[in-house]
Amino acid sequence: MDHGKALLRRLRSLPPEKRRTALIAAGEAHVKAIDQNWPTWAHKGQLPPYGDWNVWVMLAGRGFGKTRAGAEWIAERARATPGARIALVAATPQEARRVMIEGRAGLLAAARDGEERRRIRWEPGLCRLTFASGAEAYVYSGADGESLRGPEHHFAWCDELAKWKRAGAAWDNLLLGLRAGARPQVVVTTTPRPVPALRAVLAMPGVVLTGGASRDNPHLPAAFIRMVERIHGGTRLGRQELLGELIEDLEGALWPRSLIEASRVPEMGTVTSNCPLLRRVVIGVDPPASAHGDACGIVACGLGADGTGYVLGDHSVGGLSPEQWARKVAGAAEKWRADRIVAEGNNGGEMVTSVLRGAGLRLPVTRVHARVGKAARAEPIAAFFESGEAKLAGRFPALEDELAGLVLGGDYLGPGRSPDRADAMIWALTELLLRAAPEPRVRGF
Repeated sequence: MDHGKALLRRLRSLPPEKRRTALIAAGEAHVKAIDQNWPTWAHKGQLPPYGDWNVWVMLAGRGFGKTRAGAEWIAERARATPGARIALVAATPQEARRVMIEGRAGLLAAARDGEERRRIRWEPGLCRLTFASGAEAYVYSGADGESLRGPEHHFAWCDELAKWKRAGAAWDNLLLGLRAGARPQVVVTTTPRPVPALRAVLAMPGVVLTGGASRDNPHLPAAFIRMVERIHGGTRLGRQELLGELIEDLEGALWPRSLIEASRVPEMGTVTSNCPLLRRVVIGVDPPASAHGDACGIVACGLGADGTGYVLGDHSVGGLSPEQWARKVAGAAEKWRADRIVAEGNNGGEMVTSVLRGAGLRLPVTRVHARVGKAARAEPIAAFFESGEAKLAGRFPALEDELAGLVLGGDYLGPGRSPDRADAMIWALTELLLRAAPEPRVRGF
């Protein structure tokens, strides 16, 4: 149990006057010790991992506290190893100075007390920071790998590695020089970007990966979190910059992330809002083989008066009985005023229709059968997205991850065993964009 954190929680639970009395009673020395104990204030994800590791990579969203975590780790290494030589590597020397050393969460701010602050010395002209213990840290640029050829280091801190130009050379030379002392280690603090250098680092043996989202930092203003999540939540940028997710494109992906973002339009309301006139609405269903199998894909799609297909809503669910997921289908059909259900019939055939009928669904149900592979079924629909004739009306992270896992001429390489949501969407859009439609009926939402 962390007694410092427990004490901090108790203090925060007290009314202000009682808290002040308790702090006075504790005495200045005790209060200062708590204030200067980094593990007491660090949130989950900021503390170094246990065990035998060579590289600690912290992939996290903006404002998570990566810089403070890196600075505290380096400062502690300097205290414990007075003769240490430390490498501080950023995208540019200017960023290293502004963020890693002089920033609000940098190394100068991580000094423990007045004595340590007085003895720490920063010499910008020499790009050298001398700690109170005598350990020395030198600034390097991730764009200049040659500057790391030759110097030996005990420890290193690499900040925003995903931004470095010529990162491969800088990283390789850093590792070749990380040979001083009995246990050289390096911490990498970065917002994730799918660049080759970061992928290479994560593939190394002895790498420990931690991280988290922006909202994991309890010290960030709630108004900031609400604003950025409202603007970027669910988008690729938001998942990368706020959630700290490393989102990569597969080679030959039918839906590259850039295509997904380019296909996005505002979310459509179910009554009026900004919804265009829709000629038809179809619910695509990809039933699970069993209640304990994959999810039931349930996706609503509409055909606009301009001939564009829109993905309206993802209502997919998992772990339900046939009667339960059929009621979810009925609910989606009622919400979007659908005129047809298109359900894959490979799993159960007639059962799909009977279950939907049992749920009180009286709309026409078209059973379709998969005669070709998932990627082959998806290719024509992906072409509609590429031409701008199909759009995502809103943000559907789980569905989008499945779309990004469908590969040209191949199989499914995305999350989960099967792209249930993507299959449901593809069946619905195939009905709307490729099959002969019934007599059009203009409906305003």
